[in-house]
Amino acid sequence: MADASILTVREGAVTVITLNRPQSLNSFTAEMHGRLLPALEAAAADAQVRAVVITGAGRGFCAGQDLNDAGMAAGAGGAPDVGAVIERLYRPLAMRVRTMPVPVIAAVNGVAAGAGANFALCCDFVLAARSAGFIQAFSKIGLVPDCGGTWLLPRLVGRARALGLALSGDKLPAEEAERIGLIWRCVDDAALMTEAMALAQRLATMPSKALAETRRAIDSAMAMEFSDALTLEADAQRELGRLHDFGEGVAAFLAKRAPVFKDR
Repeated sequence: MADASILTVREGAVTVITLNRPQSLNSFTAEMHGRLLPALEAAAADAQVRAVVITGAGRGFCAGQDLNDAGMAAGAGGAPDVGAVIERLYRPLAMRVRTMPVPVIAAVNGVAAGAGANFALCCDFVLAARSAGFIQAFSKIGLVPDCGGTWLLPRLVGRARALGLALSGDKLPAEEAERIGLIWRCVDDAALMTEAMALAQRLATMPSKALAETRRAIDSAMAMEFSDALTLEADAQRELGRLHDFGEGVAAFLAKRAPVFKDR
């Protein structure tokens, strides 16, 4: 449906999800969450999907929460319960993206602000158009970073830059975001979707189960002692070593042929 707030298209083994409220810079509403999470769940459940690309329609990726949405209605005492909105909508969305069984690419085509910025940063890869920018807009309305922002920012760019971005609320241009390690890559505007799809198609040929386990291991290891991380690696290798893709990868390497990975 062209007027749906979320558009989903399959291109081979790649699912492309487009946030589709361009008139509002694709800002989140409860209705939009009600379509986005099921779209991700469907991609996760489809064994034929081996990579996901998320982008925005129009001139922006996502401007964060739509503050005019009915989902922000006042709670007890007349003030909106923003925490309830986080728990009900943003927590499941962030957790789903961070635990997808396949790689997820954010193709940031314009402004990514507030929860929209941190939703992008939840993805495994962030490719941004050169004209794009990232804004931790929360301080401008008296809130803290959400959608995982307090966890993601210091791990991506360190405490000093995380605080600078979060407290100032200044726009960070895509080129600078790449330079400081906040995102994977900045590309020319016209090349954004071509680059994103090329990366997705490449990832779709790779061992999905091992990629997802790599993400889990790296995220888990950040809170571990070195010896515990070594144990985590051994446990992951023990599991992966019993699966099809390890045997196929070794056989393909020895035979000097392209592997055909199947695990997910």
